[in-house]
Amino acid sequence: MDRELEKILEDAQIEDGDHERFSHYVPKDKILESAVTGKAVRALCGKKWTPSRDPEKFPVCPDCKRVYERMKK
Repeated sequence: MDRELEKILEDAQIEDGDHERFSHYVPKDKILESAVTGKAVRALCGKKWTPSRDPEKFPVCPDCKRVYERMKK
């Protein structure tokens, strides 16, 4: 049981500096392509990076959210 708890806590840990990070909006096909090829993706806000962290751990990027809301109209 202790090993299970350690694993859960380890998976939930946030790395140094992660408090300044956001989850970004990227087309799903680009996320899949990045996972396969390792190529960087570009978010709606313009940020370019290679995804490697669980986006559920971070708040949504306010710039991505604004762009997405304008696209829906």
